[in-house]
Amino acid sequence: MIRTRVLVVDDSAVVRQVLSRGLSCDPGIEVIGAAPDAYAAWSMIARLRPDVITLDLEMPGMDGIAFLRKVLRDRPLPVVVVSSLTPSGSELALEALEAGALEVVAKPKFATTAARTISTLVDIVKGAAGAQVALRGSPVPGSPSQLPCSPTQKVVVIGASTGGTQALQQVLMAMPKMAPGIAVVQHMPEGFTRSFAERLDELCGVDVKEAENQDVLEPGKVLIAPGNHHLLLRRSGSRYRVEVKGGPLVSGHRPSVDLLFKSAARQAGRNAVGVLLTGMGKDGARGLLDMKSAGAATIAQDEASCVVFGMPREAIALGAVDRATALPRIAESILNMA
Repeated sequence: MIRTRVLVVDDSAVVRQVLSRGLSCDPGIEVIGAAPDAYAAWSMIARLRPDVITLDLEMPGMDGIAFLRKVLRDRPLPVVVVSSLTPSGSELALEALEAGALEVVAKPKFATTAARTISTLVDIVKGAAGAQVALRGSPVPGSPSQLPCSPTQKVVVIGASTGGTQALQQVLMAMPKMAPGIAVVQHMPEGFTRSFAERLDELCGVDVKEAENQDVLEPGKVLIAPGNHHLLLRRSGSRYRVEVKGGPLVSGHRPSVDLLFKSAARQAGRNAVGVLLTGMGKDGARGLLDMKSAGAATIAQDEASCVVFGMPREAIALGAVDRATALPRIAESILNMA
């Protein structure tokens, strides 16, 4: 078996031990080293050549963001951030995603949640080994605001996972102020989605917020599913609202792209546009097929522009996709279809 070689970087000896032991329990992963700071990690990268790095952001000496940028510039490797849920930790995690980290996993607060964190991290690390990695700067917004758009009774639903934070930023920055209402599921831990939505709101012409139960989805508004909560679309007279709810994992996730897409198929039918962006796994593929069967227009990010082509590939294989589109043109395609 070819195993994914992982380097764990964290200034806490306890965390290094927990992550190293937990990851090593999976037969598909080999933890080849654990570093207490960026300087030790840099030396180990050159010597051990890991496939994936897990990275703490708050470390002595060179901070995690600076180290991440150095890695992506000089020795591009998939980096998975393991961060605290403090306000400062959330801000740093978003900065890391903007800089090019693939995913963020929340550090467990208690021993009882460590097993769940390790299980999530194992799946992400194994999927990250094949990811396309590059240092990313600020996305170029483009200018589709001059394109025709008739948002009345139209709604857009977007699903994304690994690499999706940057992809979403590029798509949403290109949306005109009165674009159709957009509901988004981005696989992200609880505690990070509010900061993510606030950051997007500062950058975009549309209004972006973390969704709350019964929020109206209207033109010019983007609602982001809260971490650890499902997001569903509901028709309310001539308008759409969202339902935020708990419940079991669907397609291995909460929030689940499949659940959002299936609700859009039932509630909006041909008045919806479904978009599946970069991400590992297959969440969203079945839901996008339901949308297409209900008459909705469907888009998937193409392989060349995906960080991980898992979710779009599964949807294309099912025949759920009307158009596979490069990331820079997805906003334009959404507006034309809507």
